[in-house]
Amino acid sequence: MTVLKRFLTVVLGVTVVATTVAAPVASARGAATVRHTSLGFVRGVDEAGSLSWRGIPYAEPPVGRLRWHAPVTHRPWHGVRDAREFGDGCVQEGRFFSPAPSGPHYGLDIRDGLKKPVGAEDCLTLNVFRPADRRENLPVIVFVYGGSNMVGYSADPMYDGRALARKAGAVVVTVNYRVGVFGWLDLPGRGTGDRLGDSGNFGTLDQLEALRFVNRNARAFGGDPGNVTVMGESAGAVNVWALVVSPLSKGLMDKAIPLSGGLRFATPAAARAYADRFVDEAAGPEGDVADLRAMSAEDLVRAQVRLGAVIGDPPRVIGDGTVLPADPYAAIAAGEYRDVPVLAGNTTEEGKLFGAVIGAHRPTDYDRFTLQYEFDPDRPSELTVEDLIADRYLPVDGPGGWNEAADQLTDAIFMGIVEDSMNSVLAAGNERLYYYQFGWNQQPAPFDTVYGAVHALDLPFVFHTFDDGVFAHSFSRRNEPGRLALSDLMIDSVRAFVRTGSPQHAGLGARWSQWPRSMVFDATDVTATARPGAFGG
Repeated sequence: MTVLKRFLTVVLGVTVVATTVAAPVASARGAATVRHTSLGFVRGVDEAGSLSWRGIPYAEPPVGRLRWHAPVTHRPWHGVRDAREFGDGCVQEGRFFSPAPSGPHYGLDIRDGLKKPVGAEDCLTLNVFRPADRRENLPVIVFVYGGSNMVGYSADPMYDGRALARKAGAVVVTVNYRVGVFGWLDLPGRGTGDRLGDSGNFGTLDQLEALRFVNRNARAFGGDPGNVTVMGESAGAVNVWALVVSPLSKGLMDKAIPLSGGLRFATPAAARAYADRFVDEAAGPEGDVADLRAMSAEDLVRAQVRLGAVIGDPPRVIGDGTVLPADPYAAIAAGEYRDVPVLAGNTTEEGKLFGAVIGAHRPTDYDRFTLQYEFDPDRPSELTVEDLIADRYLPVDGPGGWNEAADQLTDAIFMGIVEDSMNSVLAAGNERLYYYQFGWNQQPAPFDTVYGAVHALDLPFVFHTFDDGVFAHSFSRRNEPGRLALSDLMIDSVRAFVRTGSPQHAGLGARWSQWPRSMVFDATDVTATARPGAFGG
């Protein structure tokens, strides 16, 4: 009998189930990867100085009668559940930040899934990472991915929580949640009497269910359930702000890190108008909700893509009045929100990720993904800005050029909602508000100009994940010293914030004043800098 099996059988009294337990571990250290959750035992892996548990289900698969239903807590399992592989990403329309058609990983075949159904409906899993030591009562960071609430998956290598867990001394949790029409859809004629299910906010409810799992099980992984920071970027930040104002999040979050996003809710009227059109598109003029339930997830995604080409993406994050307030700003003004420390942030060139919105990218998405995937940042390249940016936006620094157009996108999409969100909680009396600006743009040419300090580029620095993912073409041996030093500065700020509610630490070399003042993070190829700034400055 192996050491691990003796530990489970003698110490914990667990029957080892052969179909769910991986190969035997030759060391007693293997027992540290087995943890007892409220749903059952899980076995993870000890790797790279971290302990990791992947693909833990926190809710029943949202399929069949549970499609468009509030999440149902997963039933307990017997034996030891293997938790060494990521669960599938939630079913979605393939885009740049989607999983590959072949599974929940990053690879060249992501390009083959563009505009096509990828992922699976059985997807409500989460992943846990912690340092490989015996510390207890560690702060917990729960990360909610971005992707316009249309795409995204927790297995994206950019969100690998191992390095962040080690460097921040925290338990890091990354969560899958439903997106697109599976995550937010106010179905006509639903009226079940279940106010949660009738809200249409299924993606938001998934995130709340995941937070309940964390609350019940943080201690099993050495975390402190009384110190949970919810972090998200882009649509993930929209979701973090939604959780801040949701009456259902009471007792589930203690701090917030919303990056590149703010309060942005859809009205019930807009959500219902879209749902009516979606039923017609998917099931025909005589179709109804029952017909949609009978359809495959793939056919529903195809209907979403077709309708999106006509009227755009479905409304997401609905001010339904139950899960989320109809007017989040009024709720904050009335004190009906989680009054917690907030660390917000933006990149200085957010808009450069959204060139497709204004026809600024010369290659197709398929060709652009291929080009970036195959680009070697350590080899000379003949690629130019002109190869990537359309003529109407050249020269990039001229009037109406790419830089000016991207600045307009940054202002229109991001800055207003961040400013309004932070000012609303400031006016409500919150005096623990911090903000950063990220300006790193040391990519090899021409990406330093095409993208620069683009939307989401701060995430590899926060997670210390430079080796794989959408932005891997940005990271060369030449810029490594400066970016690693910058990553350490940013992670140390997160480390301080999740413990104290302030991101101040000695390594900054400057005082981090509260909103609307900021800390500006940047680096040359060799050194990192942090200097005081201000929102909009």
